[in-house]
Amino acid sequence: MSENSNQFLDALKQMQGVEVGNIVDVEVLDVEDGQIAVGVENAGVEGVITKREFTADRNADLHDLVKPGDKFKALVLRRAGGDKENGEFFFSVTRLEEREAYKKLQKDFEEGNTVEGTVVGAVRGGLLVNVGTRGFLPASLISNRYVSDLKPFIGKKMNLKITEIDPDKNRLILSRKDLIEKERTEAFEKVASQLVEGDIIEGTVSRLTGFGAFIDVGGVDGLVHISEISYKHVDKPSDVLKVGQTVKVKVIGIDNDRRRISLSIKQTLPSPFEEATKGLTEGDVIEGKIKTLTSFGAFVEVADGIQGLVHVSEISNKHVDKPSDVLKVGETVKVRVLNIDPNEHRISLSMKQAQPNSEQESKRPRRHNNRDNVANKYMNNNDNGFALGDIIGDQLKDRN
Repeated sequence: MSENSNQFLDALKQMQGVEVGNIVDVEVLDVEDGQIAVGVENAGVEGVITKREFTADRNADLHDLVKPGDKFKALVLRRAGGDKENGEFFFSVTRLEEREAYKKLQKDFEEGNTVEGTVVGAVRGGLLVNVGTRGFLPASLISNRYVSDLKPFIGKKMNLKITEIDPDKNRLILSRKDLIEKERTEAFEKVASQLVEGDIIEGTVSRLTGFGAFIDVGGVDGLVHISEISYKHVDKPSDVLKVGQTVKVKVIGIDNDRRRISLSIKQTLPSPFEEATKGLTEGDVIEGKIKTLTSFGAFVEVADGIQGLVHVSEISNKHVDKPSDVLKVGETVKVRVLNIDPNEHRISLSMKQAQPNSEQESKRPRRHNNRDNVANKYMNNNDNGFALGDIIGDQLKDRN
């Protein structure tokens, strides 16, 4: 056999058979606008790779991605132009990448690993995410709360959990909600372990709703109910707060079971009661206006919006059946401050103890007159004391 014949046989032995479904090594022969011409190494077979089967980027220019002489692996899709010998084949790079990606994703799914993906588009009902192959992230699994606008997520990278995978059906369902819940639980436990009720800390307004404001305190959102925003009436939280605003808050509740932190903004501020009464002390005599009369007393306004109670027993030295018998709404009266309770926001007042001492003393019954007369009789500036017998003797003489 000639040397040429031997070389031909050796070449035949080295040539690979090409079957649909095989993974083969190809070399770029030419690059056109919509496809790439390739040849299968050691097979003497040529074929094409369409743009769609080479890249998922519809805006890409194939001339920027590949050039003649480049070599890579490709998946044999199908024959082109019938079954004629040495007929051309269609190849795919993207489907080969998907196949390899699915192998890794299947392993991640079985082991419970997270995967990183990039959001490449938004469709009705969710997001399209590239995790080596295209997966679907339903809108209901994007976050632990409702998401209405999907567009801001496009182009973002995120960690995801695989909830369903089926390579044969090219089905891959992803979830971000599961990871957020896990992260939220871990973050809550860390933050809650460092807080106690009564702590005053700083936070950032992260979200506003109709019923309150969510404040980020160390990576965890606590709720300031609308009633705890201000001592003044608030119609909408957005009227007084802005997202991103830094605020001081007081921790008023920690619910470990429900993983909730209750906060208050107003309790970090002086209350109207404290502001109005900071100049008052027990014993002060002041003027006030009667605002309300009840069967048990009169409510007197002693500062703007601040009322104290004059109990019926403290209206007069004389017996009063009903406050309305001696007082009128709108009447200005003098009152003495008996007690200020900042915790209960209560002020106890007295009208009778605000009367001049001479008038008050004249209305009080005198007691111990005998004792006073005896003391005056037997004690003067020069006496250091007196004998009990002398006092008793004098009293007996008076009786005789």
